[in-house]
Amino acid sequence: GVAPGEKAPAFTLNDQAGRQVSLADFAGKVVVLEWTNPDCPFVKRHDEQGTMKRLAAAYADKGVVWLTVNSTHYMDQAANAAYVEKQGRKTPVLVDAEGTVGKLYGAQTTPHMFVVDQKGVVVYAGAIDDDPRGSKGEAAVNHVAVALDSLLAGKSVEVAETKPYGCSVKYSR
Repeated sequence: GVAPGEKAPAFTLNDQAGRQVSLADFAGKVVVLEWTNPDCPFVKRHDEQGTMKRLAAAYADKGVVWLTVNSTHYMDQAANAAYVEKQGRKTPVLVDAEGTVGKLYGAQTTPHMFVVDQKGVVVYAGAIDDDPRGSKGEAAVNHVAVALDSLLAGKSVEVAETKPYGCSVKYSR
């Protein structure tokens, strides 16, 4: 896996439309990597609340790139395309059914979040927020938003790592 302070491992995957997407395409930009599994109750809750979609849209204007990776072994391009359409996602969902990229990053849960800075270094890894049960409402602290705000203000990310929560990533054996 990759820890904060380490270079984000390079990868190339196809998105839900079959287009090749490489991390290198976004050199010099801030990139958020979100691990997902549409079948996971934690992901479903965030989908219902619009957490990821809202964040991706809010920071897109500031030049932040949002990439979702699905390392669920039984989800192919068609499954990801259906998910993107159902959720009205504007950002790509990358097919990692082999689990290669997930294992490279050490993604453990859905969701599991990584923030990569302009230099290609991982500056945050962990949970989306401090609200695993989804009971805090507006009081929840969104760790990714806090990290992005720090980065965009030219500051270092104070909380670089938290314990991710969610379902285990369903890797192929």
